[in-house]
This record gives sequence, C-alpha cells and structure tokens, in this order.
Amino acid sequence: MPTVAAVDALEDRVPPLVGLAVAVVAISTSAILVELSGAPSLVKALYRVVFTTALLLPIAVSRPSDRAAFGDLGGRDLLLAAVSGVALAVHFASWFESLRWTSVAASVTLVQAQPLFVVAGAWALLDERVGRTTVVGIGVALVGMAAMSVGDTLLGAAPAITGPDPLLGNALAVLGAAAAGAYVLLGRSLRQRLPLLPYVIVVYGTCALALLAATIARGHPLVGYGTDEWLLFLAMAAGPGVFGHTVINWALAHVESSVVSVSLLGEPVGSTILAMVLLAEYPSLVTIVGGAVVLAGVVTTTRARET
Repeated sequence: MPTVAAVDALEDRVPPLVGLAVAVVAISTSAILVELSGAPSLVKALYRVVFTTALLLPIAVSRPSDRAAFGDLGGRDLLLAAVSGVALAVHFASWFESLRWTSVAASVTLVQAQPLFVVAGAWALLDERVGRTTVVGIGVALVGMAAMSVGDTLLGAAPAITGPDPLLGNALAVLGAAAAGAYVLLGRSLRQRLPLLPYVIVVYGTCALALLAATIARGHPLVGYGTDEWLLFLAMAAGPGVFGHTVINWALAHVESSVVSVSLLGEPVGSTILAMVLLAEYPSLVTIVGGAVVLAGVVTTTRARET
C-alpha cells in the first residue's frame, strides 16, 4: 500500500494529460476483465467496488484534510451520496450484465453515451439551457444507438459476432448509461464541496451496500470463488477502479472537463481492440458504423455544453 506522502508526491509530479491517458487505458480493460470472470454480474460489480474502496480508504483516513471532510458531511450530503451511490450501483450491475448478452464493442460504446443523459437530466431537472447544437448531437447519437441496437438483428448477423441476445444486452448498456448520467448529476454538487477521496469513498461505500443487498436478494454466493476469480475482482478494482475512474476524477481538477469527456471516448476503441486481440471478438460492420455515429453525437453534445 503506497504511503500518503508517496501519493501526494505522485500527484504533484504526474502531468494531468499523462494521468488522463493512463486512466483511459485502464478503463479500457474493464470490459475484458468482466468478460474473463465467470462470476454472476452482481458479484463482479460488488467486489470491484468493495476492493476499490478498500484500496483508497487507508489513504483517505491518513490525511487530516480528508478526515475533516468526512466530519463535515451533513444530512443532505449523505442523502445525496446515498442516491448517487445507488445510481452507480445500477450502472455497474446493468452494464456488467449487458456484456453477457451483446458484444464488447456495442456494450462499451452505448454505455459511454452517458453525457446525453446528463444533458437531458440537467434540462429536465435543473432547467439548464439546451442549444440547437446540443439537440443535433443528441439526435445523431440516438440514430447511432438505434442502428447498433437493432441493425444486426434485422440483418441476421451471427450470435458469435453480436452476442446471444444483442437487443437485451444493448438495452442494459443504455440503462447503464442512463444510471451513469444520474450518478454524475447527483454527485456534481457533492464533488464541489468534498475533496476527491472522501467523495469517492462515500459514494463507493453506498454503491457497495446497494450491490450487496441486490446480490443477497438474488441468492448469489458471496464466497466460494476460485483464486483466478478473486484476482480478476482485484484487477477490476486496481485497474479501472483506482487507475481509471479515480484518476479521471483527479484529472477533472486540472484540465477542462470537455477534454476529459472526449478522452473517455477512447474507451470503446481500446476495449474493442482488446476484445479482438484477447477474446477473438470482432465487431460487425453495423456495430462499427453505428458506434462511430454514437461517438460523433456524444462529441458534438459535449463540446456544445462547454461553449
């Protein structure tokens, strides 16, 4: 476990864009690690969040400023964190399950459409202005999502390419994107008041509790998995969890959010390449074209929000 001084020194020495590049590579491994595990989707999601929290908690409680931030949490903040954590749990559970039914390329691309739901939620709930370019971007992305979701089915593509039930898998990925959008909206004000580690630990903690309740309710065993499975759970936490999403949250304090948002679109590309190399999973032409349209729409929407 790295010391607090080592972590602080690393934060000061790593250029933000380098950290962001490492984070994109790390999150690109997430879908592959999920696919390699044979455990139930809820169990994978649970232990990813539990191990991520366990890796970060000792650092947070060792920092006086972070300990003080925990003490300053009020009832409203705790409620906001709880709801945000539940939304994150829905995101992980639905996205992990989507990978059972559709291709890595389709699942990861669709789940990266969460900025569309952030925009829609901010407009509906926070009365934020939505310009014409934003509407165009959302429309373009929706066309791509529709093509990805039904195109291969209509054309009769083989399950070896699309997955055993691409309609179900793609729908779950979209649900994961919507839940991620809710997580971002709910946590936005909380993140402004809390330092990075207290923020993620509070939200990850409530997320873990929600996933634990769902896992027990579904009757999935919490123990009895092989060594390979536990190593995969730990890899999900250390790679996509700590070096991925946690570093992205750190980068947001140092570079423009538009740069971070667009950089995250590298995940579908990285995940698709890794799936081709490691899983021999090659996306169909419909998935490639539809995915490109989705990402173009997301880029348009993101840039319009930042102007």
